[in-house]
Amino acid sequence: MRTERAVSGVGTSRVSRDFVKQLEGYGLTTAHILYRMPDHPSLLQTYLWQHYDLCPAFPELNRFLAFWRRELEGPLHSVTVAHSRLVKPAELRAVDGVFLLN
Repeated sequence: MRTERAVSGVGTSRVSRDFVKQLEGYGLTTAHILYRMPDHPSLLQTYLWQHYDLCPAFPELNRFLAFWRRELEGPLHSVTVAHSRLVKPAELRAVDGVFLLN
């Protein structure tokens, strides 16, 4: 499946991948990650991660956290997740006509 599609009636314009993901049910997910400093385990550092993801499984976030555990030295302390679907089906409706104002 192509993630970019031509907008009908608008020559070379393209719909953004993020907008297409929103139409497919993805929502903006923010994860506030606290992790321990490798050299100073008693100190916590913060990291903010934001990406479009599917609730409630969060496959993108889980992929990122698996990468973190596998590749990075700072052990995770906690992850707080917030999720919002920015485009909801009820917010999209067909346009019946175009009105031009001079």
